[in-house]
Amino acid sequence: MTQPHRNGLARLRSTCGAFCAVVLLSGCAVFAPSLIPRGSLAEPDDYNQLIPGTSTRADALDLMGSPTTRGAFDDNVWIYITMATHMVPMDFPAVSKQQVVVLRFDNTGKITSLRTLSRKDGMNVAMVDKITPTPGTKINVMQQILGNVGRYNPMQNMMGSGSGDGMMGGYNNNMQGPGHFGSGNSL
Repeated sequence: MTQPHRNGLARLRSTCGAFCAVVLLSGCAVFAPSLIPRGSLAEPDDYNQLIPGTSTRADALDLMGSPTTRGAFDDNVWIYITMATHMVPMDFPAVSKQQVVVLRFDNTGKITSLRTLSRKDGMNVAMVDKITPTPGTKINVMQQILGNVGRYNPMQNMMGSGSGDGMMGGYNNNMQGPGHFGSGNSL
């Protein structure tokens, strides 16, 4: 090979290498997870201004807005839930940050306590592996397909039924299927 040809090939390789490096490094920002805020946006600057014994419900509403939820058995407990999640490929969103602020009021409307809870204070709850039995017969795929053959008629609700009550059929006069003591979905 000649010297100019080698120089041109080396220059092409270095240019392609630099281009690939730029593409790979620019792609890193594209695939970085972006945080998605959820729930109340309760900031420490807001709830640190609330003083137990002197601050009221109106103060809490002014600083933090409406609570995410209230206590299940006590309306004097306000709960603000803040969460930041990010998307995970082919999975549920992952929780990056979670904070819960619990305000407890007395009957006069003054704050008696303020607690902040993080993910460390939470407990993971496992799903139960039991299966709830359902009554009925077990049918296979073929029985499901054959059981519905002839039941669907797209023109059924569009055509009049010729009833003497003046109604033209349609959706009001269709008394078939489950719940109308009609033919239902039985085999």
